[in-house]
Amino acid sequence: MKRFLLALFMISSFLSLRSEGVGNDSIRISLLTCEPGEEIYALFGHTAIRYENITRGQDLVFNYGMFSFNTPNFVMRFLMGKTDYQLGVVRYRDFEVEYAMRGSSVYQQTLNLTSEEKLRLAQLLDENYHPSNRTYRYNYFYDNCTTRARDKIEESLNGKLCFPEQKAALSYREIIHLFTKGSQWNELGIDLCLGAEADKPIDERKQMFAPFFLMDYARDAVIQRIDGTVPFVLNESKVVDVESEKASTSFPLSPLTCSLLLLALTCLVEWLAYVKKKVMWGWDILLFGSQGIGGCIIAFLFFFSVHPTVDSNWMLVVFNPIPLFYLPFMIYKALKRKRDAYHWMNVCCLTIFIVLMPFLPQKFNITVLPLALSLLVCSAGHLLVYYKNKN
Repeated sequence: MKRFLLALFMISSFLSLRSEGVGNDSIRISLLTCEPGEEIYALFGHTAIRYENITRGQDLVFNYGMFSFNTPNFVMRFLMGKTDYQLGVVRYRDFEVEYAMRGSSVYQQTLNLTSEEKLRLAQLLDENYHPSNRTYRYNYFYDNCTTRARDKIEESLNGKLCFPEQKAALSYREIIHLFTKGSQWNELGIDLCLGAEADKPIDERKQMFAPFFLMDYARDAVIQRIDGTVPFVLNESKVVDVESEKASTSFPLSPLTCSLLLLALTCLVEWLAYVKKKVMWGWDILLFGSQGIGGCIIAFLFFFSVHPTVDSNWMLVVFNPIPLFYLPFMIYKALKRKRDAYHWMNVCCLTIFIVLMPFLPQKFNITVLPLALSLLVCSAGHLLVYYKNKN
């Protein structure tokens, strides 16, 4: 019954949006920017559009960030870059309570729009919420909840929205790192997936994929109309003011610490193998198997995903599927104490990669270096054991 009443309320609200008079000045349109949350999909914050009609008592939030984990094949569709998001509409009070309970403050920028522009934006949002229009193909850099809100506002203007010049020459990866400082494991995962294209400087418009960058640029933007130039934002306030909770890490060790421990353990295992003149093939299964599994994910993104920047990833040199498929032959040759050319190629390939890392067009997470060295040490240990047995 509650869902039916809420749906009835939304329908009546949308029908009344179209009936607003152009001269009615009781409408207020605002850009809402929400602070980041702890979940990986909320690390960068969120953007929504608030529609208020003081006379009619309407207060709605249009949110382009609605999605469901229950969508069939959600994980596979996300990896392939074929995730669908929707425009959702909720009452502002519900939106406010949700973010307050989440521990995320919300900033509001009231926009300096004419009555005609407000009406046009309301009609655009109303039309966009139609069941045949509300779903769109999400893209985390080029078409997300923030860029959609900006584009709809621009579409409603009778003039041109001019943003200030680029405030800093940043890349996609650098902007991401601004919001993942307290989430090192999430940062490592994102860094492993993004390629060299993510390290190229981007202009101010592309920087607005991040909600707080749009808020910052909107603050100094102007609207150029025939009758003059006016500020884009009338005023700014903090409508939800809560103290954000510190992100709790479920795992106490950082990625760098874990990778250094892995390197130390690999050196110890290979030293014992050299002393005993016997390859520790159980360690091979763990190390090269993990390398191959990680390589399958990166290779899948590289060759099949439509996500931006993942098809230029130099990490494919270190993490690729080859070790996973070659692992049975590797174990067989280790048990038979046969020469394995794979380890020669692996040592050469990883050595070249490590030497060239500072000169490649892609910036690598520091954790990658100990991981690459662990694989190098393991293959080198195989060669040392083989030649020691041969002699």
